[in-house]
Parts: sequence; structure tokens; C-alpha cells
Amino acid sequence: MKRTTIFIDEPMLRRLKQKARAEGKSFAQCVREAVAAYVAPAPPGGPRPLPSWVGMFSFGPPHDTSERVDEIIAEAMRRKGPHG
Repeated sequence: MKRTTIFIDEPMLRRLKQKARAEGKSFAQCVREAVAAYVAPAPPGGPRPLPSWVGMFSFGPPHDTSERVDEIIAEAMRRKGPHG
């Protein structure tokens, strides 16, 4: 194994350390797992395509999204049209 240096902003560093503690792993192990996942080869047949509805919603303030779900979906469907 080879030692290296990376630069991570403070909020991400705190989250990574918290995750490592919560999972009972070392900070270095979590970084290695994240890098391994990032460089992992695509599954056979290539990456799975995203569902057609990904990205079609625009949300208002987060506090009322669950209360407005029907309105948000209806507006997205109007913008996208009947044949998406």
C-alpha cells in the first residue's frame, strides 16, 4: 500500500470521520472504499440508464415538498408532455 495526500474541505472531512466512526472503520479505510467505488468498472452491459423521471422535478422550499407532492408531479407532467 502507498501513502498519499489528499485535500478535503472541512465539512466533508467531518462527515467522513463521522461515517468512519459510525461504521467502526478507520478514516483511511473509508477513503479507500470511496476511491475503489469511484474507479470500479461499469457493470456488464454498461451503466444502467437512469429512469425517465430523473430530473423532471423542480422543488420549492424543502419544508413543504411532502405537502405539495401532487402539485409538483402534476406540474412536472405538464412540462414534460404526454409522451415524455
